[in-house]
Amino acid sequence: MSAGSGARPSTGPVWALVLAAGGSQRLGRPKQLLTWRGETLVRRAARAALGSGCDGVAVVLGAEEDAVREALAGLPVRVARNPGWEEGLASSIRAGVALARAEGAWAVLLTLADQPLVGAELLGRLVAAHRRGHSRVACRYAGGLGVPALLGGPGDLAALGQLRGDRGARALLRDATPPPLAIPFEDAALDIDDDASWEAARAELRRRAARDPGRE
Repeated sequence: MSAGSGARPSTGPVWALVLAAGGSQRLGRPKQLLTWRGETLVRRAARAALGSGCDGVAVVLGAEEDAVREALAGLPVRVARNPGWEEGLASSIRAGVALARAEGAWAVLLTLADQPLVGAELLGRLVAAHRRGHSRVACRYAGGLGVPALLGGPGDLAALGQLRGDRGARALLRDATPPPLAIPFEDAALDIDDDASWEAARAELRRRAARDPGRE
């Protein structure tokens, strides 16, 4: 964990936003509904967010909305609808941030449905670091900062709400002053884009399950 993120007191609720609205064009079927041990990736991601210690959780839905919503049945999450999901990731961030701000959020934790090695433990570390006084916290992997990431304060929420196109928060994290607190987590680099990456993720999940049967 690197220092130098300019710790300061947090001043309000944190909402987790699970971004799950994409059309999965490279995969050819909804990645949100891929299953591991009988559980869809979107439900797995939502449960991780619920276990993070956030004050609320919203799942942003767009493509295959009805089926993905059904996969979340019974979980105490809010749904943020993104009818403009074809624009790209920025539209989902805007939809989630709008709901979170309406609920009084001071900070948002951005996480994806297609990073199957991200769990509640990691997300909880980001939230805990924020509550110790770091307004921005992000995972470091693949040579840079990325999601899962937590950004807080009116300025950051406004900047997230102004994103456009198929881009996420990476540029905001890179250029932020003070910079985010960085939590090394190379496992975040394993995301699902196509069949090959899904098979790689399943293989890694199997290896971990064999090594530690008590963990997911």
